[in-house]
Amino acid sequence: MQETLLRIWQVVPRFTPDGRPNGLLRLALRIARNRAIDETRRGRGELVDLETLERALEEAAEHAAPAPPDPLLRRVIDECRERLPPQPARALTARLEGDGTQPDRALAMGVGMRLNTFLQNVSRARRLLLACLEAHGVSVKEALG
Repeated sequence: MQETLLRIWQVVPRFTPDGRPNGLLRLALRIARNRAIDETRRGRGELVDLETLERALEEAAEHAAPAPPDPLLRRVIDECRERLPPQPARALTARLEGDGTQPDRALAMGVGMRLNTFLQNVSRARRLLLACLEAHGVSVKEALG
């Protein structure tokens, strides 16, 4: 990781944007990926039996801490949700609070909408959120794709 950051620091003065969003982030990811490939090729050492590998993975999973949420991104998401019209906001909130455990029909009834109206409002909320996030410089499509 330190080597990657050092290489990014050295290359940034020569960086020229290509017009697509998140150019520096894409550069950093490319450098990190290439560095990881180099390290993997260089460190082709001993073979490990499957049981040892599984044990090491279990131990690593026990000690791994989830990455903390980005407070700036959270603030932008909250601002965009506050700007939603009332009906799409209600439908989206019901969908999020349902946590994927309740069917859409039950969620729609809970907010007093017919199923089709509920689904249309959820779709509208998603489109409006996407547009708002992109207006704030958050490229959701690139992050997902």
